[in-house]
Amino acid sequence: MVTMTGRPDRDRPTVLLRMADAGDLYLSWRWTHDLDRPGASRVPEEQLRVALDALTAALPGGTSSTSDGSGARALGDAGPPGLAAALTSGAFAAYEAELALAELLSRTFLPYGLAVVLHELMVRGIRPHVRIQPSPRLAQVPWELLAPDRDIRFVDIADVSVLAPASIVHAPARPVRTWAGSRDLPVAAILDPRVPGFRADSVLGSVLGRMSADAPLTRRIAEHARRGRLRPVLPDSPQPGSARGVEAFRRTDLDREWLGETLRAGASRLLYVGHVTASVPETGLSEDARLHLACTADTLGFAPPIRGHRPLSAKDLLLGTHTLTEVPQSGAERWPIPSRVALIACESGGDLRFGEALGLATAMIHGGAELVTATRWTLPTDLAFQRLAGVDPAVRPLQDAILAIDSAHESDDPVRAVARWQRERLAAWRELRGVEHSPLLWGAFTTIDTAGSVPG
Repeated sequence: MVTMTGRPDRDRPTVLLRMADAGDLYLSWRWTHDLDRPGASRVPEEQLRVALDALTAALPGGTSSTSDGSGARALGDAGPPGLAAALTSGAFAAYEAELALAELLSRTFLPYGLAVVLHELMVRGIRPHVRIQPSPRLAQVPWELLAPDRDIRFVDIADVSVLAPASIVHAPARPVRTWAGSRDLPVAAILDPRVPGFRADSVLGSVLGRMSADAPLTRRIAEHARRGRLRPVLPDSPQPGSARGVEAFRRTDLDREWLGETLRAGASRLLYVGHVTASVPETGLSEDARLHLACTADTLGFAPPIRGHRPLSAKDLLLGTHTLTEVPQSGAERWPIPSRVALIACESGGDLRFGEALGLATAMIHGGAELVTATRWTLPTDLAFQRLAGVDPAVRPLQDAILAIDSAHESDDPVRAVARWQRERLAAWRELRGVEHSPLLWGAFTTIDTAGSVPG
């Protein structure tokens, strides 16, 4: 019986689930309100390999480096390797196939002892918070989708987040910016910026396509501007409301200098929608993960230039101008990261796949963020849904996801809000079963949370 006395985390029980690779997979868990009842289990390597191979086969290809060094692939037409298959014939393209994959993942990764307690809580109408520290091999597992029963998914019975690396959270020099102390400050929004040297239909081109004034996402951005809570400041428009919002997309001035000035002036959160590229995990170079802003090639930074553009790397965010200038400035000084960050881009949380996670999501936490929502794998764009899967052009799954994450990050409890949105998407997937409702998109999102983190 799980007792409910003395538990933290906003009156809900919380369990920490940690994993370690050593050939076989070892899992351990403990409830923060009941430290005397820890648990442990083991997954044989062969069973682990079967489950991960099935998951990998269902996902679109990653964003490893291409011949031009961009590390990206065009998402509009052919898309990344495997995206067409993922949208049309892979396990995420059909409900029954996805459910079979979810059941396999559940049999492999959900320990029986933990499942028993979770079922007990479910019967009592209690939805706990499960905080997961996956091993690098398991960083792409969509925990929310696990199906302990055909009619039950993990997100039905728990709110799920990922534990930030303790070594980063508890670093002595790490600043912390709280939501309570900054929630009324502006939102720093970088929305599909124009990357110098790349056309809209090229590998680092437009993610969202041409935005219309009446699109719900445009209207949301215009509302942030109307309330004085958007940076960049948008020009006045003779048409009040959503017409102003269009000006926030595909801008050419949102480079690292603008970002630094904006964050130093004060921001409640950062919303980035665009391209992220990274090295493959086998290189061990998690710090090479790159954020593609409007920076030109002559911009100072660690990442090598690509055509007319120099990406902003995790190494830049971590080291600032160390070794680059005579009077160096730390990354945390140049870019003081706000309390909440949304990185809506392909595999933006990919640093968790590395043994030493020093990628973009981790760099954001190192710079002061309490919480980062990122993605586990390559995201299909709205254009990819339309061209590769025949989805109605009026349907915009990616824009809808951006709206949901933006709303979640304005709430008191983003982890719970993201989980609520994912349950809504799961309900649509169960009922309608069209690929536009598939967890290939919404199952990619994960929230890396530092609140209440403990070392060890």
